[in-house]
This record gives sequence, C-alpha cells and structure tokens, in this order.
Amino acid sequence: MIVGAARVELHVHGSQSLKAKRGVVRSITQRLRNRFNVSVAEVGGQDTWQIAVLGLAVAANEATAARRRLEEAIDFIAELHLAEVIDQEVEIW
Repeated sequence: MIVGAARVELHVHGSQSLKAKRGVVRSITQRLRNRFNVSVAEVGGQDTWQIAVLGLAVAANEATAARRRLEEAIDFIAELHLAEVIDQEVEIW
C-alpha cells in the first residue's frame, strides 16, 4: 500500500471574515471529497481571514497513481478560482 499526502496553502481573495473563509474552504473540501475520493482537512491558517492550509491524503496501489491523484486534486483547486494556490507540497510513502 502506498500513501500520499499533500499540503496546499491557499489565499482566499476578498474574504473579510472567518465565516466567509470557512464557506470557501468547506466548498473546496466537499468538491475534492466527491470528485477525487481523497481525505481533506484544514490543517493551518484557522485564525486568519484569507489564508487556509489544506491537508490531502490518499491511499493507492502504486506511487504514480497516488501522486497523479493528488496533483489532479491540486490542479482542480486552482481551476475552481475560489482561492489562489500559493504553495503546495506532495509526499509519497
């Protein structure tokens, strides 16, 4: 079994409150779960209005499949245009 994890730092433009940011983060996480079947959690930036850090995890049979699914999920986040991806990191074990 191969496990992949990604850390994605987002900038939520136009967010003026934690409630507004939570709405964007909730939308992104739900769409990721539904489309890519990955585990997603907000792992950082909970105290800020415009920065969110998401942690993604996936299990797969091959390292290339795990990496591909995580990279596709990160690309999907960028294509949503709900938040800007300002940093990303993918690790495979």
